[in-house]
Amino acid sequence: MLRPSEYQVLVEQAPMIIWRADVTGKCDYFNDRWLAFTGRTLAQEVGDGWAEGVHPDDLQRCLDIYLGAFGARKAFEMEYRLRRHDDAWRWIFDRGTPSLDEGRNFTGFIGSCVDVTDRVNAQAAIERLHAREVADLARLVPVCANCKKVRDDKGYWQAVDTYLQRSEGKRITHGLCEECVVELYPEVVEAEK
Repeated sequence: MLRPSEYQVLVEQAPMIIWRADVTGKCDYFNDRWLAFTGRTLAQEVGDGWAEGVHPDDLQRCLDIYLGAFGARKAFEMEYRLRRHDDAWRWIFDRGTPSLDEGRNFTGFIGSCVDVTDRVNAQAAIERLHAREVADLARLVPVCANCKKVRDDKGYWQAVDTYLQRSEGKRITHGLCEECVVELYPEVVEAEK
């Protein structure tokens, strides 16, 4: 069993951000790593002060998750952007769990946070790349190497002109390129010389 002084050293030197809330849902403790991350004092963060550092677009969702879990006294996990001491927005993975005393009485919540900005940015980059690849694939048109029919989105093969008219809404006109005129009608080419 840890002595209170050992517990305090453990919490303060843990390689993660740690917070605690009392039975009312108001935060009453943040470890030194939280305070160093936000660049704010404990007095500024306690109660609901910590919420001032949450990105405005994430705040309501964050509060809904937190208060819902608090009311149900169930663990929660969420990600949100938190303003760092240098005013940069960083993605935080926050996990909170109900805290119980020796008599199994609810005493609030204890939570820990980890900066996951690099993972979030990498995932966003992967999603952008995937979207570009899907868009590139959507622009491909399967054409038969032999008869030059085109396969439509439903898997049916059709003549190029039919495909273009149906899928692109284009009106089709026919003609001959110069190479085909020479190949199919050499006498016309000779007569024009």
